[in-house]
Amino acid sequence: PPTARTLPLMPRPRSGRLTAVADLHVRYPENRALAESLRPERPDDWLLVAGDVGEYHEDVARTLRLLADRFRTVVWAPGNHELWTPRDDPDTSRGVERYHRLVTLCRELGIHTPEDPYPLWESGDGPVAIAPLFVLYDYTWRPPGARDRDHALEIAGKAGIMGTDEALLHPDPHAGRDAWCAERVAYTERRLAELPHDLPTVLVNHFPLIREPVRILRYPEFALWCGTDATADWAHRFRARAVVYGHLHIPRLIHADGVPHIEVSLGYPREWGPRPAPPRLPVEVPLAPAPANRGLPDTGRPDRRARTGPG
Repeated sequence: PPTARTLPLMPRPRSGRLTAVADLHVRYPENRALAESLRPERPDDWLLVAGDVGEYHEDVARTLRLLADRFRTVVWAPGNHELWTPRDDPDTSRGVERYHRLVTLCRELGIHTPEDPYPLWESGDGPVAIAPLFVLYDYTWRPPGARDRDHALEIAGKAGIMGTDEALLHPDPHAGRDAWCAERVAYTERRLAELPHDLPTVLVNHFPLIREPVRILRYPEFALWCGTDATADWAHRFRARAVVYGHLHIPRLIHADGVPHIEVSLGYPREWGPRPAPPRLPVEVPLAPAPANRGLPDTGRPDRRARTGPG
C-alpha cells in the first residue's frame, strides 16, 4: 500500500465541532446540491466522511476537494461505492489499485485516510485519536440456517437479494472480497493495537462494526454485504468513545456497551426526500464520557501530536 506518512501539524481547535457525514452519493443531482451546501458552523470544525461519496472517480475528487477547502480537517474512510468500477467511468482501475488511487487523491488534498497516522482531536476532556478504517465485509453476517458463505449467498439469491458489489466491486488481486477483508482486518487491527493503551479513539468505518444495526433491515439477507464478525469487539478493545458509520441508509444513534454508534448517512433521494424536512448535515458526533485520568502519555517528543499511530 502507499507508504504512511505524517501530515503537517494543525493548530489545536479551540471551539470546533467534530462532525460527520456518509453516503452522499453525489451522482444524484439532489444529493450533489446538498453536498455542495455542506459548510462548517465554526472555523475549526472537523468533518469525518464515512464513505460512499460517489461511484465515479471524478465525482469523488470534486466533492472531497470542496470539503477539504471548507473544513479545518477532513478524515475519509472508503465505502463500497467508491471502490466500484462502473463500466462508463473513464477511470478503469479496479480493486486494490482503485483504493490506492483514492488514497493518493486524498493525500494531495490533505485529507487523512486509513493509510495515514491517526490525527488527534482535542476534545474538552483530552485527546482522541480519529481512526478511519477500511475493513470491508466477509459474508459472516449470514441469514439463519446458512451453513457457510456459499449457502448464505444461495439463500440471498433465492430471496431476490444480491449485492451490486458482486458485479462492480472487484477484489483484484485478491481471490475474493472476503480475502481482501481478512487482509484489511489484520492490517487495521495491528495499527490500532499500536496506539497508546490509554488513548481513546473515534472509529470511522463505512460499514457498521457490530451486527446490531443490521437487525432492522427490511431484507435481512443484505447483511451479508454489511460487515464482519471480526470487528465485533473493536469498540471495547480500542477504547472507542464513538463509532461512526454509514452504508445502511438508516441514520440513527444506538449505544452498545456504553459506546455511541452513530450512522450519519444521507442515502438516496427516494429515501430522504419523503421526510418532512431535508436532512441536517453534517451530524455532530456524540462522544461517550472519557474515563478518569486518561490522557496521552509523554513520548518525549516536543509535540506529541506529530505522529499518532504507526508510520
